[in-house]
Amino acid sequence: MPRPILATVHPEALRHNLDRARYFAPDARVWAVVKANAYGHGIERCFDALRGADGFALLDLAEAERLRALDWRGPIHLLEGVFEPRDLELCSRLHLWHTVHCNEQIDWLAAHKTLVPHRVFLKLNSGMNRLGFKPAAFRSAWARLNALPQVDEISLMTHFSDADGARGIAHQVAAFEEATADLPGERTVCNSAAMLRYAKQALHGAQSLAADWVREGIALYGSAPDFPEKRASDWDLQPAMTLSSRIIGTQALQAGDTVGYGSTFTADGPMRIGVVACGYADGYPRHAPTGTPVLVDGVRTRVVGRVSMDMLTVDLSALDAAGIGSEVVLWGRAASGAVLPIDEVASSAGTISYELMCAVAPRVPFR
Repeated sequence: MPRPILATVHPEALRHNLDRARYFAPDARVWAVVKANAYGHGIERCFDALRGADGFALLDLAEAERLRALDWRGPIHLLEGVFEPRDLELCSRLHLWHTVHCNEQIDWLAAHKTLVPHRVFLKLNSGMNRLGFKPAAFRSAWARLNALPQVDEISLMTHFSDADGARGIAHQVAAFEEATADLPGERTVCNSAAMLRYAKQALHGAQSLAADWVREGIALYGSAPDFPEKRASDWDLQPAMTLSSRIIGTQALQAGDTVGYGSTFTADGPMRIGVVACGYADGYPRHAPTGTPVLVDGVRTRVVGRVSMDMLTVDLSALDAAGIGSEVVLWGRAASGAVLPIDEVASSAGTISYELMCAVAPRVPFR
């Protein structure tokens, strides 16, 4: 039989989480953000569940081609725009909408020969200081684009750096409102965190902060962007992925016995441990410490010792019935219905859910 590790994608959870965007931003259209191969879930595996979105947002031209091959004829937005002039040819052929965040991209558009003008999203650097035009340069960039026959409609966008934290978004909203005042075009400002926490606040008077489009990314996959202040269940989000395996061996320990490479765990009394077919070569974080939560037969227990390439060990002291073949859920939903939020696992390992989702290794089979 094959090694028992398995990643399961839950279409019903994806549909539910997409509906949550409709709840928090009822007047906005929704981008389903499927960059990084749908945050590691697989674009093809997620597509049918996400067809109810108004558009798909991503980074990679090859991923845009995959969506068109799935017969998606709606909007596709390249969130970072094009990376070289010839990318615009594919934008024309596939009818892709794309971000413009620098003068070089405007230069490439000006030299591009196309029969169909492009829909572009002019990005403001409102304080994130990654991509986008600074406020002082934003209107001149808009004027350059507006003068190009290669450009049809100009939409306006920005990205929040602290929508999930204490600083909040007020300073960036103010910068966006000032830079875009009186400019025509649709707006998109909300990522998952802003959509959940701020979407119903006002932008440009009567318009909500959700504006014309929201970009649902991590919330689509069932993770809380503002964990640990809020849990996924607080936002009524469901896990879209379960990473599961089985116990393949057990050991009985006595006080003073150690576990695994480096002997990083020492038993302080008699205990039983289970060996799980999952390790860092599967994408589970090697730096997950003793105490990282895990479900065995639907019951919460903990990782003990160091995660190795192909195995990790878990505490079975309170699980008398568990043994070889017992279900182990590394994150997601157990057969019993119990849920281990990926946010908790990531937090214990000193990282974020995004990384765990994207890090599931190619050798792990998906269902």
